[in-house]
Amino acid sequence: MQTRLRIDNDGGQGAGVLCPPLAFSEIPGIPAASSRVTLFPALLAPRHLIFSALDGALLDPRTGSSADAEETLSELDRLKIPLVLVSARTRAEIEPLRRKLGNSHPFVAENGGGIFFPDGYMNVKIPGAVRKTRYLCIDQGRPYEEVCAALDEIAEQCGVGVAGFHHMNLREIADNTGLRPRDAELARTREYDEPFYFTSADETGIARFVEAARQQGFSARRGGMFWHFSSGCDPARAVRTLTQLFREAAHIKLRAVGIGADPEDIEWLQAVDQAILLPGKQPDPGSARAGKSKNIISGKAPGPAGWSETILNIIS
Repeated sequence: MQTRLRIDNDGGQGAGVLCPPLAFSEIPGIPAASSRVTLFPALLAPRHLIFSALDGALLDPRTGSSADAEETLSELDRLKIPLVLVSARTRAEIEPLRRKLGNSHPFVAENGGGIFFPDGYMNVKIPGAVRKTRYLCIDQGRPYEEVCAALDEIAEQCGVGVAGFHHMNLREIADNTGLRPRDAELARTREYDEPFYFTSADETGIARFVEAARQQGFSARRGGMFWHFSSGCDPARAVRTLTQLFREAAHIKLRAVGIGADPEDIEWLQAVDQAILLPGKQPDPGSARAGKSKNIISGKAPGPAGWSETILNIIS
């Protein structure tokens, strides 16, 4: 027996018409498929779809605690509002955090390298998705092994020295990141994106490396602690893909809301209807990110407390 979504004429829950199963249309960047979808019963006509960063937003930037967000998380559950986590962290790092937060919705890992749908979340063969353990996954990024091989090859071509996670043992990763060994193990369990630093290169050599990577279909971008090397990782595209999937499944125009806490989040915050950047690290004045942040609302307080205040103001 197929599950059907009951939607009021005003988009709310309760009495209304029974909508037939909905077919996904083709989504740019994902292979077309003729599969039909039936919305999973847990998602009954929410009005909002929320995308959230983890670090500095749901997680306190100093302690990593999410205690100040617990009541708001419970309210989102009560209202059946999907909360999609968007992070540079690996799937292995995100999974224990999802359990701690009680989150059972899709998530985006490694800067848009992969979109992960928990098993049974939607009763649908998602176009372009492959099974990975208990998830269906849309792979946007090229496989980690290919990325690491290309990093080494391009570095050699350009005459620069690099050290990536795949060159380091567990202790070296822990020393270079400040992570505990157990957390370092989760951080090095990678699928798409390789953190690295230059061991021998001047600015000219670095520029030569970045351009060579671009010409060969790879991205080398400077992050907070490391450079990151990947191909196809795109958090904004992941957010757009998920938004369209949710909207077509719900058969209503959900309002996509994004909450970030770092200049790195600005890229995907541009892909939502309403974007908020919580106080904390700010983009350098005059940078490309600073220009893009002009249409993003500034939150009033940092961390989980500010996150909760922002969410409650939006959903109420």
